[in-house]
Amino acid sequence: MSNNQHHIAHFDLDSFFVSVEIANNPLLKGKPVLVGGYERGVVAACSYEARKFGIHSAMPMKKAMQLCPQAIVTNASRSDYSKYSRWVTEIIESKVPLFEKASIDEFYIDLTGMDKFFGISKYTKELRQLIISETGLPISCGLSSARFISKMATNEAKPNGFLEILHGKETEFLWPLGIEKINGVGKQTEQHLKNYGIYTIEDITKTPIEYLERIAGKWGEELWHKAHGRGSAAITTDWKQKSMSHENTFEKDYTDIEFLHKELVRLTEKTACSLREDDKMTGCITVKIRYSDFETTTYQETIDYTALDDVLIAKVKDLFNKNWQKGRPVRLLGIRFTHMIPITMQMSLFENNIEKLQLYKAVDDIKDRFGSKSVTKATIIAPKKD
Repeated sequence: MSNNQHHIAHFDLDSFFVSVEIANNPLLKGKPVLVGGYERGVVAACSYEARKFGIHSAMPMKKAMQLCPQAIVTNASRSDYSKYSRWVTEIIESKVPLFEKASIDEFYIDLTGMDKFFGISKYTKELRQLIISETGLPISCGLSSARFISKMATNEAKPNGFLEILHGKETEFLWPLGIEKINGVGKQTEQHLKNYGIYTIEDITKTPIEYLERIAGKWGEELWHKAHGRGSAAITTDWKQKSMSHENTFEKDYTDIEFLHKELVRLTEKTACSLREDDKMTGCITVKIRYSDFETTTYQETIDYTALDDVLIAKVKDLFNKNWQKGRPVRLLGIRFTHMIPITMQMSLFENNIEKLQLYKAVDDIKDRFGSKSVTKATIIAPKKD
């Protein structure tokens, strides 16, 4: 096996939110479990036992309970999900050189070149087993030469399984599968392609690329290449380092805690707006303080993944209050968010968060259309511009 072959593993924590609930309460194992809000809420996640009754994510909880009255409804705190996600991240980080945290429960790992030192398949299986034994969470894994194939292999390996697609065997794995198995092919695209007689991935390979582009636009070319087993092996390794930040240097120095708090609120709101525009959550905040003598300090704290203003503002104020040298004049304040991951559908569906997230996004839209000062909290005064 040549060293220039790519080896990409895809790890997916099976039914992550349900699995965390079961890890916290083992008596739930093997039972129909629904995670999310109660009567007025929606199902954020459900166990495989619950799925047998036709229940799925985003279904109104009331309907789910009608389908399965014996289902157990539970909802751990956001901190539990963040804790387990970080736990798995730390294990992976300690064992592999390059990885991407694609979401709170999904990882891509680049093992290319490691075949010189380890058996790739054996190493991947051992890493998967380590995560299971350490955290108690089930995890499925796919291993192949490309991202999208590894993700598809993971889906075929569920629940709690491992599937390797050997180099040269990509089309053997892909072609028998239905077109809906390709990542990114939704119900509408699936039906559209079926209207033209394209049902399997092999059918795509038998369709001229020019014809695919006519019926599916630019997506047609990508479909054709994927059907032939050609896909990217690139992973994003800077998910921790990428940041969003805003800061403000004042025209004069301030010791007034009320003013400093209002400025922290303004900067946090502004940065959180950027976060939501990029459909991201942050798992780490940094508060920057520059004093009148130009001494600059930064204070960092990991937090439960969030994109909600009220949560972020409370954390920022707390971090500032614990570290500001009271009475010492402040020249500059800054806020930075790092450890960012995509907002997952499940995280935004919880009853106590979805309305807030929608409200903040609506406010973001208003500010985008009519200016940043069109909507402000009553507690905020208008400090000097950045």
